Amino acid sequence: MSTDLTDRDDLDTVPQAPKGPPGLGVLGWLRWFWRQLTSMRTALVLLFLLALASVPGSLLPQRGPEPGKVEQYFTQHPDLAPVLDKFSLFDVFAAPWFAAVYLLLFISLAGCVFPRSWHHLKVMRARPPKAPRNLSRLPESARWTTGLSPDEALEKVRAVLRSKRFRVDVADDSVAAEKGYLRETGNLVFHIALLGLLLAIGLGGSLGYKGNVLVTEGDGFANTVASYDRFEPGRSFSDDRLQPFSFHVNDYKATYITSGEQRGQPATQVADVTYKTAPDAPTEHHRLKVNNPLDVDGAKVYLLGNGYAPTFKVTDGKGNVAMNGPTAFMNADAKTMTSEGVIKVPDAEPDQLAFLGVFLPTTVKTKNGLASAYPGALNPTVTLLSFKGDLGLDNGTPQSVYQLNTNKLQKIKGAARTLRPGDSYKLPGGAGTVQFTGYRHWVSIAVTYDPGRVPALCAAIVAIFGLLGGLLIRRRRVWVRATRGEDGRTVVEAGGLTRTDSGGTFSAEFEELTTELRSTSQGKE
Repeated sequence: MSTDLTDRDDLDTVPQAPKGPPGLGVLGWLRWFWRQLTSMRTALVLLFLLALASVPGSLLPQRGPEPGKVEQYFTQHPDLAPVLDKFSLFDVFAAPWFAAVYLLLFISLAGCVFPRSWHHLKVMRARPPKAPRNLSRLPESARWTTGLSPDEALEKVRAVLRSKRFRVDVADDSVAAEKGYLRETGNLVFHIALLGLLLAIGLGGSLGYKGNVLVTEGDGFANTVASYDRFEPGRSFSDDRLQPFSFHVNDYKATYITSGEQRGQPATQVADVTYKTAPDAPTEHHRLKVNNPLDVDGAKVYLLGNGYAPTFKVTDGKGNVAMNGPTAFMNADAKTMTSEGVIKVPDAEPDQLAFLGVFLPTTVKTKNGLASAYPGALNPTVTLLSFKGDLGLDNGTPQSVYQLNTNKLQKIKGAARTLRPGDSYKLPGGAGTVQFTGYRHWVSIAVTYDPGRVPALCAAIVAIFGLLGGLLIRRRRVWVRATRGEDGRTVVEAGGLTRTDSGGTFSAEFEELTTELRSTSQGKE
């Protein structure tokens, strides 16, 4: 029970009527919340939550690096995907709840580390603690006699301890020495570096950008916002900071594993590109690989994936060539590269044309029909389902190039046609002709600019060194007392103490140290 003394005129011993315990109040609650937030236990819990929150980002496709796979996930899981999307599980690292955990962890570490650093600085500048009264009760102790005077013995001891990099303080009849404060320094450096790492990641995400684009073999890309299929700028990023580079995909080649359990998996992927760092800069060459990005003025250009873009020549009902070029098909099966796509021909007359297609790189016959047995284009075919009518592009409503709205379209009579390169199909009713002229590859490119990347790397390296220091360095203290014995000889007592000695090495170190001290002081038992 507490006693409220706020209404008293003095602080004498006159008893006062007890009152109920005072409430914390607003400041009290804020102080309590701050102490809880800045405790090391809370920081560890938040670090665990941050790691746990990152798990969906590795299990589910993310819109940033894999927009095509996200659309494929929505197609394969039409009921589950919208629910996951409400919780931003396809944009985990941009989700508000992830940012909240991130910021709380940063504040918690800052509130925990900086007061500890200030306290540690004061402790390092303080004198080592005086020797305990009874050194023999310490975990490690030793005793010997010498013919030197107590002052001479302590001077010899002080010199030896200083030569071994102990912090030494002489007081009265004893020497106090300590070593291993760099252990706490390493711990603090690790946590401060972790703060720097979080800050670098945050600044990089705020000042940088990332985007994805699909580029067909033979086409190019200029680094403008309009050229991206998906562009995600940081909160403080402005479009005028985009690097003015451009590149052209000249050729793409991929090889696949032909046998074993990993048959069909990519073995090599190489895109031959030429690029310019600026419109008036000279053309340079680069072989873009999965683990060999292109670095242009701090922006990283990564090769993420690939697919097929069948090429078609479409002649409309009036005999005009309404389309002649590639159309990117999305991978429906990563193992066999079976691809699905939509071909839209808005310039066809008198009716606009559209086709739903399935591309098979290596076509084989199965019990259920045609299928692809291998991701490489060894026997390519495309199966088309034809439509005519109004594509609905003239009303200004945006449409996905990978989806076909058939509300105003009429399916052209006849079964789906399977074409090989060079084959043509004359559409019934004089609607036109479609020819499968071949195929190209498309590559999925990710462009990221992260100004916090180098600071984050430096912070990570510093954190590793700090962690090693915190793990390998041990705190230990040694005291030595010299007093005159009854027989006139000097009695030297030594004691040692360590806070962390999981390996049991301090006993051997203390024995070696006392042996050297005994030898230096020229003592005799």
